[in-house]
Amino acid sequence: MKVICDRGALVESLNLVAGVVVSRTPKPALRCVLASAKDNALTLSATDTEVSIRISTPRVEVQEAGDALIPADKLQQITRESIDPTLTLSTKDETTTIKGQDSTFKLLGYPSSDFPEAPEFPADADFELPAGDLHKLIAQTLFATARENSRYAINGVLLERHNKDLTVVATDGHRLAMAKGKCKSLQDADRNAIIPTKALNLLLRLFDDAEQTVRVKVADSQVLFATDTAVLASNLVEGNFPPYKDVIPKDGDKKATLPTDVFISAVRRAGLLTNEESKGVRMAFGNSGLTITSRAPEMGEAEIKLELPEYTGDSVEIGFNPAYLLDALKVVDASQVFLDMKAANKPGVLRTGPNFLYVVMPVNLQ
Repeated sequence: MKVICDRGALVESLNLVAGVVVSRTPKPALRCVLASAKDNALTLSATDTEVSIRISTPRVEVQEAGDALIPADKLQQITRESIDPTLTLSTKDETTTIKGQDSTFKLLGYPSSDFPEAPEFPADADFELPAGDLHKLIAQTLFATARENSRYAINGVLLERHNKDLTVVATDGHRLAMAKGKCKSLQDADRNAIIPTKALNLLLRLFDDAEQTVRVKVADSQVLFATDTAVLASNLVEGNFPPYKDVIPKDGDKKATLPTDVFISAVRRAGLLTNEESKGVRMAFGNSGLTITSRAPEMGEAEIKLELPEYTGDSVEIGFNPAYLLDALKVVDASQVFLDMKAANKPGVLRTGPNFLYVVMPVNLQ
């Protein structure tokens, strides 16, 4: 293999595939990136056996086709520290030479046949949608997934497709985020999948052009995402996702309309005087407006008053974890949000309209 690469484009591609490279493993191939040069394109691949990425690097000139399995960390460090506009990568046996204007590096690699076979994206995608729409659905739910929870299914994000409708849901048992969108259906069968958070975090970085079209295929145990230049494949999370529709309250008779930016500022300021023992803020809703208070022993207390554009129902006092509220408010794209409540010991439901909903459990402030 011999290829001349634009260094900036190569660094960018390596940064993306490095997200799945395993740093500590007895399998040397998993610490490497597979470089494949043919048809005047350089493709970089990496895998941890659960998630794999394949990306075509732009601005290259292939002088000799071939494959090379190269240690990812050193290749990434060398290309990143180089000051040359272009670098030449050439391989003889398992040794890859990286040559710049004033530098030559030789990296000892491994036989390319040692690299696990990466899944190919099939011809029959289930559906497709713009990358920008997919980003929005993921960003509005991913933050609510569980971290290291024994209930393995909620460590991932549920994706449901019915005809042209997409629903994405995440929960950690204390809160639940649901976002809805549209897709172009390419197959009749409905699809459900629980996708690991690692794969979705990588997807947000990999498909960063909002105008790209992302094709999606859900198989029995895998999900694949593809554009014209990249493929991301991931094993699915095993198990059954909780029956999330059952936990969405529908009887909230106390309804507040809140300006998003003003509400964010107020919650953030009230959260300054909370700690591990008192990590809730008290919210008193009524026809006169909203009063947010917080108190932390040996620190002090805060009180913030807001006018509400609209409030219906009896007065209610309810406590929420400010961090949980801010997580959701940071990903909404509406100028105002709607909060439905029933009682101090019942979940609140934050909405921006029909396409985003967030259920958050209250905290006991007694």
